[in-house]
Amino acid sequence: MTRSLRIAGAAVLVLFIGLFVSTSVVQVLAAPSLTSDDRNVRNLYESFSAERGKIFATSELVATTEPVDSEFRFLRTYPHPELYAPVVGYYTLTQGNAGVESALNALLTGQSSQQFLDQLNALVTGSTPTGATVVLTLDHELQQTAAEALGDRAGSVIAIEPSTGRILAMVSSPSYDPNGLAAHNTTEVIEYYRSLEADPEKPLSNRAIGGDQYFPGSVFKVLVTAAALDSGRYQADSEFPNLQNLPLPLSTSVVTNAGGALCGPGETVTIEEALIRSCNIPFAELGLELGEGTIGSMADDFGFEATLEIPMTVTPSRYPRGMDQAQLMLSSFGQFDVRVTPLQVAMMSAAIANEGELMTPHVVDEALSDDLRVLQETEPSVYSTPLRPDTAREMRRMMELGVRQGVANQAAIPGVSVAGKTGTAETGIGNGRSFWFTGFAPTEEADIAIAVVVEGESSDGTGNSVAGPIARAVMEKAVNR
Repeated sequence: MTRSLRIAGAAVLVLFIGLFVSTSVVQVLAAPSLTSDDRNVRNLYESFSAERGKIFATSELVATTEPVDSEFRFLRTYPHPELYAPVVGYYTLTQGNAGVESALNALLTGQSSQQFLDQLNALVTGSTPTGATVVLTLDHELQQTAAEALGDRAGSVIAIEPSTGRILAMVSSPSYDPNGLAAHNTTEVIEYYRSLEADPEKPLSNRAIGGDQYFPGSVFKVLVTAAALDSGRYQADSEFPNLQNLPLPLSTSVVTNAGGALCGPGETVTIEEALIRSCNIPFAELGLELGEGTIGSMADDFGFEATLEIPMTVTPSRYPRGMDQAQLMLSSFGQFDVRVTPLQVAMMSAAIANEGELMTPHVVDEALSDDLRVLQETEPSVYSTPLRPDTAREMRRMMELGVRQGVANQAAIPGVSVAGKTGTAETGIGNGRSFWFTGFAPTEEADIAIAVVVEGESSDGTGNSVAGPIARAVMEKAVNR
């Protein structure tokens, strides 16, 4: 009998311990994630009855909360809807959150750990905590300029301050109206959301950092050139045979330059001339010699394959591995299966502009409480150092030549030194093309690094004629203020 009682007592004790542990896990350890989970309907309804924090782009209000005479008490509104929707995102009753609204939801609802004192004060006084004010790095003038220059074409413009990593502009087109998703009529919200999801133009995708990634085409030559120079095995004047066409190994396919032309008049062509003229054949030759390992290592240093939080999650760019010789040659001028986000391309230019040092990109400057206490602040930090300073300087020189006398001349700004590289990538779908420009200005001590991509057809032109003028408009606004 005594033995049975002991066993029963031990079993009850184990059950009590298990209950205590599980309750502690749910109430303490898992509480923050459960509170911030978009599926937490109770938390969502409570947050709609609270005054959600404002969001600013520099001094421009881009998201706010207005009192309404209904059970929800407050309505989220967006004064510049399509302009900022891809970045700021939306806040809905039924479809969750997106963008900054999702990434900083705890701060915006006043429920983050940094706002504990405000929560305690609200508990004592019976008031509702007010969410934090979030200040973005985006420059309203540059954002407007980028959107106007891109117009109604599908694509993206992203600009970075090279010395800090602050994202100055992030435009994705087509966009949408987040006010239609913030409404309190759930039937209308669901219908609008489903229409956006079904739209083949994918307006809900932020093309700058995610969605379907792009083939980079010739802007990838910037990375291959940097890898070659930084390896110490090549210089700008290193030469390759200047061929009209280049048969791919174990294939009936051939590589040609744009229009099937030679890369200049000589029997050989330098890396510098191949970059300025944007010739494919010399880069296929160079890539084969450099090897997948050297190029892949440089890609990794620039941020390929990494998941960044800015604080929204960025889709990792991809440099393929395990390629055969033909695939390696194609990938060396940005085709085969190299995939990038515009942010990744802008990061490449930003590092070159910043003496080879890549700063961590970010879109939030700070979050402030009601009494202007800084709850969260983003300090500039070094992400990596992919290039030696002398390599970065040589890249700057060659990219400046590309704008002054090469195929990137549509980005030239009178009186300002501009460095850049264009690209026209095949999409693999009919005559589809991605038109690119990436670069920075001024060449020395750059204020801005930029990447532009425009989706179109081969008949639309080239990266120089399509993307170059868009980049010029944004860079000119940045440097001439």
